Amino acid sequence: MDRTRRTIKGRCLCGAVTLRVETDEPRLRACHCDMCRQHTSGAFFSVDTVPGTLVVEGPAQSYRSSDWAERGFCSTCGSTLWYGTVHDGMRPLSAGLFDNAAGGEMKLEFFADCCPTGYRLAGDHRRLRTAETIAMFEGAEGGA
Repeated sequence: MDRTRRTIKGRCLCGAVTLRVETDEPRLRACHCDMCRQHTSGAFFSVDTVPGTLVVEGPAQSYRSSDWAERGFCSTCGSTLWYGTVHDGMRPLSAGLFDNAAGGEMKLEFFADCCPTGYRLAGDHRRLRTAETIAMFEGAEGGA
């Protein structure tokens, strides 16, 4: 399948933070971990983008939420901007920043066994349980 890279633009609720990034396949992911649910009052939905193409303008800030992660937000309205991994600088962006979630399709859920019953997502996509999610991220971080 031949993928075409395109630029997508997003913004926070108040418009003070704008983002521009490239994507070649805007796959959606959802994370149901305790921290994401506390931060967003639901799953954190992110969209796949091309690493190294993100341009952020405006009052974006980060909060170091754990030894391995940070969470970006607009310092004016508090909108969630990203979940970032410290070891590699990756910043999966909040799908809600983009019109129609950048046209993405749900492909993967992390911590699916932690998803509250009322939040269950429909569709046929991959669902990783806690142990599978942790194993995947530990592998990506070289066993950290």
